[in-house]
Amino acid sequence: MEIQTEKNTKKETPSLIGMFTSPSEQFNRIKANPKIWLPLLVVSILYAIGLFFMVSAMDVSTLIDQGVPEDQADVILGITKVTVAITGIITPIIGALFSSVIHLVIAKAARSNVSFKQLYSMNIFIMVIGAAGLLLNMVIRFAIGGNPETYVTSLAGLVNMEKPGGLASIEVFGIWSTILTAFGLHKTAEFSKGLSWTVAIIFFLLSVAFGFLGGLLPEAPSL
Repeated sequence: MEIQTEKNTKKETPSLIGMFTSPSEQFNRIKANPKIWLPLLVVSILYAIGLFFMVSAMDVSTLIDQGVPEDQADVILGITKVTVAITGIITPIIGALFSSVIHLVIAKAARSNVSFKQLYSMNIFIMVIGAAGLLLNMVIRFAIGGNPETYVTSLAGLVNMEKPGGLASIEVFGIWSTILTAFGLHKTAEFSKGLSWTVAIIFFLLSVAFGFLGGLLPEAPSL
């Protein structure tokens, strides 16, 4: 009976919604039955919708304030909307691919038997948290106005900064994704708890560092 129950559990399909309610169970399901295409499609659509709200919150005056010539603002805004739509589709694909390759290299060094398919599926499922965060923040920005690059769920949003900089990287959904990455690496890839948390935290700190670096670039004096 116990063996039959175990077989039935292994056949269960991981759920994107379950990542919000029972992530540990989903990681076990991903390990036994990794899924890619349908979850990737759903996450890509969520990103595309979120980014659509982002560009909808932008107007010509936003671009002019950023230094775009007034007579070119309408054209550039149109190009921006198309570019953002494409970005929404490819972001989950590239993001999950990048993370999975690095995780796989670490897995080989740690002598884990996890496959690339399992890691890629795991990272796609984790990205649904970021997609939900993007969608929530952009809907709020669309409703209340303000810089769409400043998440209301970030430290930059908390202190009401118009230029988010590195504080935008310290954000509720980003921290949530970091925690799930640690859980996922432990459950799905069978990393030790220490290694799982180390890898997840390093990824998070790198994103914060790049955020601060990006925030400093606009301040560089123009020649």
